[in-house]
Amino acid sequence: MNQLIESDELLIEDMIFKVRGLQVMLSSDVAILYQVETKRINEVIKRNINRFPASFCFQLTNEESRIIWSQIVTKKETRGGRYLNPYVLTEQGILMLSGLLKSDIAVKVNIEVINAFVKMRRYFANNITSNEMLVNHENRIITIEKTLDSFKEKEIKKIFFKNELYDSYSLLIDIFNKAKEEIIIIDNYAGKELLDILKNINKRIIIVSKNIDDKLKNKYEMQYKNITFINNNSFHDRFIILDRSFYFTCGSSLKDIGKSAFAIVEFNDKDYLNRILKELNF
Repeated sequence: MNQLIESDELLIEDMIFKVRGLQVMLSSDVAILYQVETKRINEVIKRNINRFPASFCFQLTNEESRIIWSQIVTKKETRGGRYLNPYVLTEQGILMLSGLLKSDIAVKVNIEVINAFVKMRRYFANNITSNEMLVNHENRIITIEKTLDSFKEKEIKKIFFKNELYDSYSLLIDIFNKAKEEIIIIDNYAGKELLDILKNINKRIIIVSKNIDDKLKNKYEMQYKNITFINNNSFHDRFIILDRSFYFTCGSSLKDIGKSAFAIVEFNDKDYLNRILKELNF
């Protein structure tokens, strides 16, 4: 892999230059995103040069390279004591390259790259004059792991303290809204407070509990049809499962959420999720 220098932040926007009136990325930066060596990128370009016209890819001149390298704190590739003039790719060139690389990560990275090019087009249009060639790159280098992590939505891990009622209920509703089709709630003390929240949610809901109030259940089912109640005594802790794809554990019964300190933690472990669903005979 490419040798990188540690830094605090890496944004794809910070990898985009304006050269010859075009937005471009260095082939070495494209290699970082696709998790391949720079020479692999250059080999693909050279072997398929007919697919990369000047509007897709070109090699920088000595002066262009000098200006760019002067702005970047990284190790320069050398041959015979001279700096190599790197290849740069436009947005179209990167899309062409991704099809040739056939990388599993290409689709995910392509979405981020396209969004970054769109964002930088607006930036250059509004802020850059014809004499300004480069954006500030001093904070542009980071490890590949942190780059890929930035593409992911952060998992929810939250501790609430006594009487943080509004914030805890607000997060609970946000979690329910993440579901596309189905919500499974495992809570042995599910009651009216929870039903009051769920009655207006237009998704398939399953409540698993060992202490379902039959009178409350019957009254609810006479008016609302979005919940299926299952009597099950296999669980002690509380779980919220969304679309049978990921789940949350909750340290408090949902009827008492926010009354005392508790935690809500998101999990994406498929093995444990499958075991939970198997315990429910789903």
